Amino acid sequence: MKKIGILFGQENTFPQAFVERVNKTAPTGIGAEFVQIDKVMQGAASDYTVIVDRISQDVPFYRAFLKNAAISGTAVINNPFWWSADEKFFNNALAVKLGVPVPKTVILPSHELPADTSNTSFRNLAYPLDWDAIFNYVGFPAYMKPFAGGGWKNVYRLEDKNEFYEKHKETGQLVMLLQEEITFESYYRCYCIGGKYVRIMPYDPRNPHHARYQANFADKPKLLKTIEGYVLKLNRYLGYDFNTVEMAVKDGIPYAIDFCNPAPDADLPSVGEANFEWVVATMARYAIERAKAAKPKLDNLTWGQFIQHAVAKTQLDETSL
Repeated sequence: MKKIGILFGQENTFPQAFVERVNKTAPTGIGAEFVQIDKVMQGAASDYTVIVDRISQDVPFYRAFLKNAAISGTAVINNPFWWSADEKFFNNALAVKLGVPVPKTVILPSHELPADTSNTSFRNLAYPLDWDAIFNYVGFPAYMKPFAGGGWKNVYRLEDKNEFYEKHKETGQLVMLLQEEITFESYYRCYCIGGKYVRIMPYDPRNPHHARYQANFADKPKLLKTIEGYVLKLNRYLGYDFNTVEMAVKDGIPYAIDFCNPAPDADLPSVGEANFEWVVATMARYAIERAKAAKPKLDNLTWGQFIQHAVAKTQLDETSL
C-alpha cells in the first residue's frame, strides 16, 4: 500500500477534502490519511510514499521530520531542503536573471542587532548605508516587508524616506525588503501545482481578506498566456510542487510581486468554491501521480532547474579534470 499523507495545522477544509478526494479517485493500492508521528529515528524511513507539507514553515520539528523522511525516499511536497534555503530576495534576483519582470527591490540589514552579535560583528557593513542611492533606485511610494515572508505581517506602505526611517525602527531584528510600488490595473493570484498545472485567479489585495478573490478584471487572453508562462518558468526553476505567484499588471506588463508561497492559502471560505474545487482536485491528482512514480529508497524530491543546472555544470567540470 502506498500511503499519501498530509501534514497540517489549523486548516479545516483543504486537508480533509484532499484526503477524501485521493481516497475517492486513487487506484487500488494508493490511499491518503493525515500524517501521524509517534517517533522520529535518524535515517529511519517513514510510512509514507508522499507527504504534502502545509505546516513545517511554522514547526521546526516537522521540518526535521520531513528531511529525515525525504532521505529515505518519501516524496515531500514541497522539497523541505529547498524550502529551508529559499527566501523572497533570492526569488526576485532569480526572476531578474530569467527575464520575468519584478519590482525594483533591495534588501536591508535588520534595524536591531541580531541576538548574540555586537557592532564588531558588522565591520564589513558600511554605516550609514547609501540611503540616497537606495531610495533613488526604489522610489516612493514603496513597500517594506520581511525578506523571509510571513503573509501580510509586518508589511508597510511608505510615502517617503521620513516614514521609512520611522517604520524601520519598528521592525526589530527582521531583515526587510524595500520594494517599488506597482500601481496596478489588474492583479492575479496563480496556483501552480507540479510545475505544469496553473490556475489564474483574479485577486485584489486592496479588498478585505475575505473578499480578495472577489475581483473582476477584464479577460485578456494574450496577457493571461504571458502570466501562465511566467508562473511555470518561476516554479520550474525554483522547484516548487505547490506554490502561488502573485502578478500585478501595470501598463499591460505583469510583474511578479510575490512567488515564495509554498504553503499557499487553500481554505474554502477564503478562495471560494470554484478555486477550492480546482486546488483539491488538482493536488489530489498530482499527489497520486507522485505516488505512482515514487521509487523505494531513492530520492523522490523535486529539484528545480536552478539546482539541476548547477549540478550539471559541476558534473561537466569534473569530467574535464
